[in-house]
Amino acid sequence: MQLKDIDLNLLRLFDAVCRTRNVSRAAESLDLTQPAASQGLSRLRTLIHDPLFMRTAGGVQPTPKAQRLAGPVRQALATLEQALGESAGFEPARSTRTFHIHMSDIGEGRFLPELMVALRERAPGVRVETRPVPRDQVGEALDAGRIDLAFGFLPMVKETQRVKLLEDRYVVLLRKGHPFARKRRTGAALLEALRELEFVAVRSHADTLRIVQQMQLEERLRLVTEHFMVLPAIVLATDLAAIMPRNIARGFSGGHAIVEPQFPQRDFVVSLHWSRRFEADAGNRWLRALVEELFRQ
Repeated sequence: MQLKDIDLNLLRLFDAVCRTRNVSRAAESLDLTQPAASQGLSRLRTLIHDPLFMRTAGGVQPTPKAQRLAGPVRQALATLEQALGESAGFEPARSTRTFHIHMSDIGEGRFLPELMVALRERAPGVRVETRPVPRDQVGEALDAGRIDLAFGFLPMVKETQRVKLLEDRYVVLLRKGHPFARKRRTGAALLEALRELEFVAVRSHADTLRIVQQMQLEERLRLVTEHFMVLPAIVLATDLAAIMPRNIARGFSGGHAIVEPQFPQRDFVVSLHWSRRFEADAGNRWLRALVEELFRQ
């Protein structure tokens, strides 16, 4: 086999299947139909004289030869993307590009207002679409180009580039004038006193539920909701307490009080993530720099 026999699109397909371990997801990430992806893999198998991938219950697994090829192919594609990205350039004032960003509902409330003000001034034609994906699929979505950037506390996302934006910690939000907030307690006494409260929690935010479980407060839960940004109104209208990030709680308008127990593992870091594949993409690089300028502490 010689290099002239290989179609670049076949290498992109090979790389996508290596990353996703699933032919259907690889086809979707490349905007291919399933039959077209299967046909492409068949061509590549014939050229390389190896099965490349074996079916498993959850998708496919690479053969030893495919594993040896995966690294060099990915590096070669990244080099090409970097060269093309540098030549293409990015003019923010003229661009009409759409950026896709992973962030939670609470992240939207924290970052989007300021980001959109800056884009209005510097890149008025640019569009942003938030596209939340399951946390265990963020790395794959970045590599596939389905999302350009990911914001959040994402310790499970390992194989990405990242920069720390800010440090935060979990606190308890109450309505202003709540009897609990008027009592001055600290340390272990404050942690123990939490059992006096009744709580609202958010199903989609695993770390707040983790704290509830670690503190053995499950029996004190009176409401579990799907979205974070409804919590201020609920807390304001009731005696329910909510566990949430301090940076978010401080941004709410008057009428709320914040209590800061020393929860286990209460501190966390919010980072900006992107794929090594798009490290040199001019638009990606420009938006990363803007985000760091706006939000990096």
